[in-house]
Parts: sequence; structure tokens; C-alpha cells
Amino acid sequence: MILQANVVQKGSLLVAELALTGDLSFSRSLIYMTEHNNETGSVGFIINKSTDLMINDLLPEVEGDFKIYKGGPVDEDNLYYLHKLPEILTDSIEIADGIYWGGNFNLLMQELKKGTIPSDKIKFFLGYSGWAPEQLDEEIRADSWIILDNKVDVFMENDASKWKDKLLELGGEYVIWANSPENPNYN
Repeated sequence: MILQANVVQKGSLLVAELALTGDLSFSRSLIYMTEHNNETGSVGFIINKSTDLMINDLLPEVEGDFKIYKGGPVDEDNLYYLHKLPEILTDSIEIADGIYWGGNFNLLMQELKKGTIPSDKIKFFLGYSGWAPEQLDEEIRADSWIILDNKVDVFMENDASKWKDKLLELGGEYVIWANSPENPNYN
């Protein structure tokens, strides 16, 4: 059974409720939360929506099989990353359970060029998901998000089916919604 959390915190997983169906950014999304503060706002990254881009599409000097994920609708022109490499990527911020955000980009580039960064230890995002102070809490009260203790490997290849998997794990009424078509007109 999946543990539903009562409050959002760093390392929580947000699962989009069906209320967000039709929202192009967040429909059927899983968001790994990196910051939640009622005074400064909240930040997270969509972990289950890859783009058609690879790292060398953005950084031609880098080789490697690193997919680029759509982190969210904010600041989509910038590249962000979560990783498990604090000993290599200094100045990173620990989120939870050995997962880090950001770090020294020059060191990252050096290691990527050398081919020493394992693909299961880092995930790249264009943009992020952000909320103003109190905004996310309001959306949760409006049943836009389910808060879970994160039991997902953030670094494994996640796709749209992971959202369905989370709903199936929740059981109950969520099983019906997990199997509904993304476009309700197809029903």
C-alpha cells in the first residue's frame, strides 16, 4: 500500500488528480518536490514526461544517453538536474534520501564530456514546476493533487504510465480513473 502524506515537504511526490485533466502541463503528472515554503513558494520537477530531446541536442559537446524531461511550465529555456552525485557536483542541495538538486555546472560538463556520469544517477529537466506562496496548498485543498511519500526511483526512466501505476496502487475509486482515457471524449 502506498503511504499518502498529510503535508507537502521536500522529497514528497505529487500525483495529479483528475481535476487537472486538460491542463497541458500537469495532466497525469508525477512531481518530485524540491522545495515547499509558504513564505517563498514551492518548486518541483515533473518526472514522468520526457521530451524528444537528448542531452547532446542541448549541449552538442556532450555524448550520452540522457533524456531530457519536461520539468514544468516555468523557465523552460533553462536546464535543471537532480542527481545522486554530491561528491562530484559540489554546491548541490540535498532534497531527501540522497537526492540532490543542482550543483557546479562546470564540473558537470567536465564529467559529462569524460563519460563518467551514470545515467541512473542524474536526470535533466527543461523548466520546473513552481507555485507562489500558499498557491500549492490551495490547489491541494481544491483536490488538484495527491501528496505521497516518495517511493519512486526519480532516476529510472519514467513515462506517462507511471501516473496510472500510482493511481492503481492507491486503489479504490482511483482504479477507475487510472483506466480512463486521457481525452474524456474517447470514452
